[in-house]
Amino acid sequence: MIQLTIRVDREQADLVLADLMPFAPGGLEEREAGDAIEYVLYGAAGELPDVGDVRAAVGGRLIDVSTTVLPDDWGQDWRSFHKPVDVPGLRVRPPWEDPLPGALDVVIDPGQAFGTGSHATTRLTLELLADLTPRGALADWGCGSGVLAIAAAKLGWAPVLACDVEPESVEATREGAAVNGVAVEVTRCDVRRGGPYAPTVLANLVRPLLLEVAANLTELPDRLIISGLEGDEPDEVVPAFERLGLRETRRRQGSNWSAIELINSRL
Repeated sequence: MIQLTIRVDREQADLVLADLMPFAPGGLEEREAGDAIEYVLYGAAGELPDVGDVRAAVGGRLIDVSTTVLPDDWGQDWRSFHKPVDVPGLRVRPPWEDPLPGALDVVIDPGQAFGTGSHATTRLTLELLADLTPRGALADWGCGSGVLAIAAAKLGWAPVLACDVEPESVEATREGAAVNGVAVEVTRCDVRRGGPYAPTVLANLVRPLLLEVAANLTELPDRLIISGLEGDEPDEVVPAFERLGLRETRRRQGSNWSAIELINSRL
């Protein structure tokens, strides 16, 4: 088995991910690497793209790209990276882990898209979401593997609308919703131009995308939960939404990341 690792600057990560997805129809892994993000693809010899093809695809946004031959027992080691994520009343887990008695169960196959929700930004958003009383429709802008949308449907939000610019994410979310027995309406969209409207909106994106969302938002939701913000990035992003008439009400932080709930000031 071969591991292809692409290291990119954090601020360029979302753009690089879009360029890499055609090389990874089966999904890829995202890792924290200090000031950078690593995207990792796995495959047998001859299945992965050439290093030169990857360099050409991501251009000047690349920091490094490397290949590694993995040991024969890599399959089991890979599973060890994907652990359940537990928030009050809810467990998000890969298929080989057990449900948590008494908790709602969300099963996400990390081979489908971008992992099982263990990244701090997803976990923090889940914490804010699980603490709410479900009220009507919810939209997940930039749904990735569908963790947040599926969890919202399990928690009782309905209808749940999800969208992503990547066709692979749209398909992964549809498949994940079917596996979990919930209804999620999934479409393809560019969140920079807005997504499906709902009174509650989740936007686990990155700073540049969130700023573009704020610049182009024409219809304010009643509640917006934003995440994907590292360090002092909320100091720039939160005011961009406050100028529109949204005010911060709650913030969860962990591992230098933040998830923030904003409420429409007219409420």
